[in-house]
Amino acid sequence: LHNEDEIARKDIRIGDWVVVQRAGDVIPQIVKVIVEKRTGAEIPFVMPELCPVCGTPTKRDEGVAMRYCTNSACPARIREGLHHFVSRGAMDIAGLGEKLADRFVDLGWVHDFGDIYTLDWEKVAELDGLGAKSAENLQKSVEASKERPLSRLIAGLGIPHIGERNANQLARHFHSMNRLLDAT
Repeated sequence: LHNEDEIARKDIRIGDWVVVQRAGDVIPQIVKVIVEKRTGAEIPFVMPELCPVCGTPTKRDEGVAMRYCTNSACPARIREGLHHFVSRGAMDIAGLGEKLADRFVDLGWVHDFGDIYTLDWEKVAELDGLGAKSAENLQKSVEASKERPLSRLIAGLGIPHIGERNANQLARHFHSMNRLLDAT
């Protein structure tokens, strides 16, 4: 339902009864609306013009399905970007799951990916539910992530249209982050 064209094409409204099927391995897909169950109280859905988290205008690029918040400092964008950055397919930082990453953002400790590498590990150890051993293991995992291949870093940055395959191609072509940053 992130695709407003599909919502409009299938005329999916808030309050509708729908038929859902499993698409691919796990992703649920709305097959159709059960129009006969409509009561008249259903409301046509319109994607928000303003980000529901930070209030910044949203944008949808031509030919792209998703609408996004334009504020790079939006807490929701930081959280989602961080979840992707630390994931297995990217920097693979074991122990830094979504809840803990969100906590770091909420505490103001993480504003961008680089902040993960400058965390105050003594403060991390003092967090409820962690402790010294968990903080030590997390610190080791963060340090180990510095040894990941360039392609994993590129993939983790969340650059639009750059998935694992394109990240591998960019890393093979440029060989270093500095050369990639200097590219036109």
